[in-house]
Amino acid sequence: MRILFASYAERTHFYSMVPLAWALAAAGHDVRVAGQASLKDAISGAGLTAVPVGGENNLWRVLRLYPQAEEMARSQVFPPFGLLDLPEEERTYAAFRSGYEQVVRWWWRLTNDPMVDGLVAFARAWRPQLVIWEAATFAGALAAAAVGAAHARVTCSLDLYGAAREQFLRLSGLRPPAERSDPLAEWLGARAAKVGVPFGEEMVTGHFTVEQLPASMRVRTDLRYVPMRYTPYNGVAVVPRWLWEPPARPRVCVTLGTMNAERLGGSPISVREALDALADLEVEVVATVPDAERDRLGAVPANATVVPRAPLYALAGSAAAVVHHGGWGTMNTTALHGVPQLTLAQQFDAPVRGRLLAAQGAGLCLPPERADAAAVRERVTRLLGEASFREGAAGLRDEMLSMPTPRAVAAEVVRLAAEHLA
Repeated sequence: MRILFASYAERTHFYSMVPLAWALAAAGHDVRVAGQASLKDAISGAGLTAVPVGGENNLWRVLRLYPQAEEMARSQVFPPFGLLDLPEEERTYAAFRSGYEQVVRWWWRLTNDPMVDGLVAFARAWRPQLVIWEAATFAGALAAAAVGAAHARVTCSLDLYGAAREQFLRLSGLRPPAERSDPLAEWLGARAAKVGVPFGEEMVTGHFTVEQLPASMRVRTDLRYVPMRYTPYNGVAVVPRWLWEPPARPRVCVTLGTMNAERLGGSPISVREALDALADLEVEVVATVPDAERDRLGAVPANATVVPRAPLYALAGSAAAVVHHGGWGTMNTTALHGVPQLTLAQQFDAPVRGRLLAAQGAGLCLPPERADAAAVRERVTRLLGEASFREGAAGLRDEMLSMPTPRAVAAEVVRLAAEHLA
């Protein structure tokens, strides 16, 4: 089967699809990955065939130019998805519609419109039978519709996309038709018309969705999901010599994410503050800090080591606790090792995932407005000293390991694709 993966130019989003792409290629399918040109090195670096399509998106440049858009990107109540976390009386039709207006204007159009024509042109030339798209790369759904292919999403977050869509459609259905508007359907419908196909709701949520979170960590929707065990992939990596041996003291890892530093104005607490908070504990602290930021730290505490990069899968596996920004890959990689974690979650779905993790007893979540050195020290001390967190983390790890592997899911998505094509 010819299978096309599609992702706009955001490496971490693409990384979430790599294990499934590997599994499908290993099963003998013809797999290619389409993305904007700046993604081609990440694609080929993963050992996959890259197809550059369309122009680059201007998302982060535009966000920096418009304070309203930048504030939306940083907000804990990211419209319209943050509405799911509010009391029911605040989850109104008007609020969802306004949220969709913002997210279409400031995110989805900027990332998708530049690649639609190129992606559709390649799909028409190559004729894939299945298109698998990152959940915000709606261009993949349009390309699939243009050639009559089956298509599916892969999540790299809680499926707030699907949950918000269900609630919006329900609230919209309660209003007279003349009083309804749907910014997402209007945008996608206009793009679909240019491709020569009608809009369908499957362009928003796919024929089915590959879900990488265990059941205890999901939001509920009525959509069709194919569960798949999260498999870490963080790009090309080398395991350094110092990671070969187990640490002499409990290791606490601090990794606050490159996107937070480069694009979103930093984390609720700096690496420097985190290191100082843990300086008097009988632990070995390892912090990942880009080279460009290292000099700003100055001298670090005696129990701390700062490295520019380390394979997260190897590093998390050596840790007794991990302090991080709530990123998708960081949280899931840590959870897969059964390691207690402290999340300092700010954007999009990270605060909700942090609370779900804490509800499983697998860690603690520190809201940004309460994040300071004393709070970090107190919570890390708890993670290290209370056996319940290790037990909760082990339980979450076991739930993840019980999920189908990418190899098993590869066979299932091919079966479902054939079902849709029949």
